[in-house]
This record gives sequence, C-alpha cells and structure tokens, in this order.
Amino acid sequence: MAEQVQESAAPQELDPEDAKIVTLARSARARIGAAEGAAVRDTDGRTYAGCTVRLPSLRLSALQVAVATAVASGAEGLEAAAVVTDAAEVSADSITAVRDLTPSAPVLRADASGAVAGVLR
Repeated sequence: MAEQVQESAAPQELDPEDAKIVTLARSARARIGAAEGAAVRDTDGRTYAGCTVRLPSLRLSALQVAVATAVASGAEGLEAAAVVTDAAEVSADSITAVRDLTPSAPVLRADASGAVAGVLR
C-alpha cells in the first residue's frame, strides 16, 4: 500500500542550501531540454543532479537519476531533494526513490523559473 504524501505550501524564505539544489535541478533540466531536472543533497552536504531519461529500454525520472547517482557515489542518506517540472505533482516513483534512502527528506517542487510551488513531506 502506497504511503500518502502531503504537499505543503512553499516556504516564505528558502534556505540557501535548498536554493542551491533548486538551481542545480533547474540547470540540469535546461542543459538538455529535459522534461524534468532534479538534485539531491546528501547527509554530508554533497549534491547530485540528474534529468529525465527516456530511452526505448530505460525510463527514469530526474529524481530517480539524482538519487541513483548519490547512492552510486556512496551517499547513505539525503537531507533534501528538488524537482523542477511543469507537472502539477512529482511522480510517486520519484518520491519512493527518495524515501528508500531517507523517509523524512523534504522534496521541493519548483517550476521552470525556479520558484518553489510546494514541499512534499
């Protein structure tokens, strides 16, 4: 049974470290014109970015790519994640990738301009 994810309103003021991962996600998306860009910050403060992968044999969301990159680099947990997307919500599979590593990490959902629209907890 899937866990219910609640999206809360965007914070009045974004933490500078969270603003950094939103910027990284936005840059990853813009670099190749992907549907989504994402970035995560691990518990050591390192950041990882990714964008949507759509191949005939492989489909990954941007957040899945960013989480996989973090794990492949030795990250044991995440402090936060950000997704830049035109969609009204972040996919359940994307949220699950974050929750597999850290159940409590917030996921920021931002638009193409980098404005945070909501926070998934």
